[in-house]
Amino acid sequence: MTGIVEKLSFLYQWHALAVISIGYVLGELGHYLIGVTSKAIAIDLHFGDIACQLNNTNYHLSELPFPCRGANDSDTCLSYNINGTPYCEWNYNGLGLDYQILAGPSFIAVFTIVGVALGFAADKFNRVKMLSVCTLIFAIAIIVSGSVNEYWQLVLLRMIMAAGESGCNPLATGILSDIFSEDKRALVMSIFNWGIYGGYGIAFPVGRYIPPLDIWGTGWRITYYGAGVIALIMAFLTWFTLKEPERQSIGENATSDENAKKVTIWTVILEPRVIMLCLAASVRHCGGMCFAYNCDLYYQLYFPDYDLGWWLFAVTIVIGSIGVVVGGIVSDKFVAKMGIRSRVIILALSQIIATPLAFGSVFFKPTWAMITLGLSYFFAEMWFGILFAILVEIVPLKVRSTTVGIFLFVMNNIGGNLPILVEPVSKAIGYRESLYIFYVGAYLLSSFMFLGTVFLMEGPKKPEGQPQKELSGFDNTVFRGDDHTLPTITSLVQNGKKNSAESSRL
Repeated sequence: MTGIVEKLSFLYQWHALAVISIGYVLGELGHYLIGVTSKAIAIDLHFGDIACQLNNTNYHLSELPFPCRGANDSDTCLSYNINGTPYCEWNYNGLGLDYQILAGPSFIAVFTIVGVALGFAADKFNRVKMLSVCTLIFAIAIIVSGSVNEYWQLVLLRMIMAAGESGCNPLATGILSDIFSEDKRALVMSIFNWGIYGGYGIAFPVGRYIPPLDIWGTGWRITYYGAGVIALIMAFLTWFTLKEPERQSIGENATSDENAKKVTIWTVILEPRVIMLCLAASVRHCGGMCFAYNCDLYYQLYFPDYDLGWWLFAVTIVIGSIGVVVGGIVSDKFVAKMGIRSRVIILALSQIIATPLAFGSVFFKPTWAMITLGLSYFFAEMWFGILFAILVEIVPLKVRSTTVGIFLFVMNNIGGNLPILVEPVSKAIGYRESLYIFYVGAYLLSSFMFLGTVFLMEGPKKPEGQPQKELSGFDNTVFRGDDHTLPTITSLVQNGKKNSAESSRL
C-alpha cells in the first residue's frame, strides 16, 4: 500500500489544486448567483425597481407596436397588446439601488476587512485548516440564503458569505505557491483565480434555467441549496485530504542575515511598484465587477427576446478558460527569459487588446455582442493569474499572505464598490452608456496603468567589485531548489544556501 501511495504522490499537487479551485468556484458561484437570480428574488422579496417588461417570448422586439421599456406606469404597460394579447408586465426587474447594495457593498465591506485579518493569520497558522473553515462558513451561508423571507436577511447572509470567502485567495495563494515551483506558478495561479469566472459563468445556466423547473416547489431557492451542499463537500475534502505544505523559503533561511529581520509589511506595500500594481488592479477589477453584476440584467433588458444564458456560459467557461491557460503558459515561458517585467508586459497587452472588444460586447446586437465578448474574454481573463504570480514573486515570504490580504482589501474596496455608481449614472445618461464608462473605460484605463508599472519593475544594480550577473527576475523566497535564488523585492533577504554578496535595492 505504501508503494502505491508513493507512486501516486506526484498527483497530490494537482489534487490539491483541483480541491482548492473547485471550492473557490463554488464560493464565487454563491457570490455571483445574485446577479442572475435577482429578478426572481426581487419579485419574491419585493425590493428594487419596478418597470414595464416583456413577458411573452413569442414576439421579437421588432414585432412589437410599442416597446415595453417606454411605459412609465402600470396602466400604460398593461395596455400594450397584440391582437388583444398583452405582451408586457409591470413588475420588479431585479435592478435598482437595493440590488446594487446587495451585489456589491454589502459583500465587499466584509470581504475586504476579514480578508486582511485572515491574511495576517495565514502567515502564522495552519492555512489548510483555516481554508477548510472558511469554505464551511460560506457553504452554510449559501444554503441558508435559499431560505430567506426578507431583504435584510439576504444582506446579512451575503456578509457572512463574504467573511468565509475572503480567506480563499490569501490562503490558497500561499498554499499553492509553496506546492508548485516557479515554472508552473502563473499557470497554477491562473487556474485557481479562474474560479472567479468559473463561478460567474456557471451562474448563468444555473440561475436562468433551474429556477423555472420549480424543483420541489423551491423555485430560485434550489440553486442556493445545491451550490451550498456541494461547497460543504469541498470543505470536508480540504480538511481531510490536504496537508499544510512546508513554507518554502531560500533567502529567509539565512538566520545570520540581519537585513531579513528588517522586512516589514510597510516596506513592502509602500513600494511604488506594489502601489501602482494595486491601483491598476483596482481599476481593472471595477470593470470586471461592473460587467459581472450587470451582464445578465443588461442583456435581458435590451434583448429580452433572446435567450443568451447558454451563450454567456460558453463564452465565460470555454473561451475564458482558454484565455486563463494561455495567459499562464505564455507568462511562465517568457518570465524565464525576460524576467518579471515580461509578466507585466503580457498583462498590459492582454488588457489593451481586450478593451475595444469589450466595447463591442455592449455596443452590438446579440450575435456580434457574443462574438466580441468571447474574444474579449480570451484576452481579458489572462489578468488575474498573472497579477498574483507577479505579486508573490516580488513579495518576501514572511509577509506574503498579509500582503495579498491588504492588496485584495484595496483592490476590492475600489473595484468592488465603484460599480454601485452604475445605478445613478444609468438614471442620468442610460444603462448602456454607464457600462461604457465603468466597464469599457475601466479596461482602458487599467491597460495603461499596467503598462506604466513595467517601468517600475527595475532590476538589481551591479554591486561594486562584482561581475555583472544576469538577473531578470526576483527571489520570491518561495522557489524550490538553489537554481531559483534571485533577489527579492526588498533586497534585504539573502540566499542562505549560497554565500553571495549580491543584493538588490528597494
